[in-house]
Amino acid sequence: MAADERDRTRYPAGATATPRARVRLDQPRAPRRSLLPSYDPEALGKFSERTARFLGTGRFIAWMTVVVSLWVLWNVFAPRSLRFDHYPFIFLTLMLSLQASYAAPLILLAQNRQDDRDRVNLEQDRKQNERSIADTEYLTREVAALRVNLGEVATRDWIRSELQDLLKEIEDRQNGGRAHPRGGPRTSGGPRTGGGSRTSAAPRTARPEPRGARPEPRPDPRTGGAPGDEADGEGP
Repeated sequence: MAADERDRTRYPAGATATPRARVRLDQPRAPRRSLLPSYDPEALGKFSERTARFLGTGRFIAWMTVVVSLWVLWNVFAPRSLRFDHYPFIFLTLMLSLQASYAAPLILLAQNRQDDRDRVNLEQDRKQNERSIADTEYLTREVAALRVNLGEVATRDWIRSELQDLLKEIEDRQNGGRAHPRGGPRTSGGPRTGGGSRTSAAPRTARPEPRGARPEPRPDPRTGGAPGDEADGEGP
């Protein structure tokens, strides 16, 4: 009974009765089997670049010239029993064709890799130029804003000129208050006139006393006292 429940749990009945393998999303898929041989594209690309780089040098031309010359001389002047490629050197032609047939795809592969690198470099240069242009525009706007703000800031020369104008205005006001026409009158409390003479001040008037008030007695200059003191001292 327990075995039946276990089988029923493992293989549910119904339309979806076929079990499915659990797929792990956190792990890469296993490589598919293929009849073609597997290779490393990066290693093949590096090999093609080295080959293309060597084929484009003078060393390859020199070595190829030496090999072809020795091949021809050996098959012409060597004993007939030792010759392996008689005239017209069909085997040499086959070897050169085989070398050219392999060299051409390797050179094309190296050129494709170089084109990919150039494309990536151009894309990076384009992005760098865009960032440089954006930075230049930003700095230009900042400099323009600074120039506008500096136009409203008081500079040292402007403050100095304003202070000089204020000092001159104050001096003009002080000199204007003292200047009068020559020979004009001047009171004792005012400034001097143009002639340099000082006039006397206006006489002060006596303060009026209130009505009904008794005048204060003044001291007698002979006795030094009040006038009524001598009369009070002299009795009949």
